[in-house]
Amino acid sequence: MSANEMKPNLADLRKSYEKGNLDIHHVMDNPMQLFQKWFFQAQEEEAIDEANAMSLTTFGDDGYPRARVVLLKDFSEEGFVFFTNYKSEKGRSLFKHPKVGLSFYWPGLERQIIIKGRAEKLSEERSDKYFNSRPRGNQLGAHVSPQSEVIPDRKFLEDLNTTLENKFKNKVIPRPDHWGGILIRPIEIEFWQGRPNRLHDRICCYLDGIDWKAKRLAP
Repeated sequence: MSANEMKPNLADLRKSYEKGNLDIHHVMDNPMQLFQKWFFQAQEEEAIDEANAMSLTTFGDDGYPRARVVLLKDFSEEGFVFFTNYKSEKGRSLFKHPKVGLSFYWPGLERQIIIKGRAEKLSEERSDKYFNSRPRGNQLGAHVSPQSEVIPDRKFLEDLNTTLENKFKNKVIPRPDHWGGILIRPIEIEFWQGRPNRLHDRICCYLDGIDWKAKRLAP
């Protein structure tokens, strides 16, 4: 059987979205309050495995966008926080082109959130606090991996991991300088709620000076 014969008819894949609705008054003057409400509901939804998984889109020097999934580790009125290797492709892109996009998709709730914002490095104190809370193996991993660089094989990582395990045996593992937090300060947050017949609800919140305003968008 050929690959084409095995492929499903994607044109026939569809569903009706009927789990909720969204109106502009739900957002009021602070979209972070609605984000918090939706996020907590996503955490409680059994069908959603990692509610804090979000797609981060950056631009490289070649002009192409690049998206990958990272894990949200904190959020507040300031914005959204995740942690990474600053020397990775992702980290280099963030510092050179700080205008980025985030998106959350929670199919169990038929909801999506799309965020525009600017990236900046988190304080060393906050990065240290989070690093010290990580499992020891994860702390070692931050030292071991030259993220995004070409390596000869997996054995290279395993050998280096063993070397560092011995080096830090019975010692506190320090946070490497090239690893830490990133804060995304939002300037626009769009909430999407699936509705029947593709007439979805879209409410876009945007910063106007220091105030948040909201507008409804056509689906």
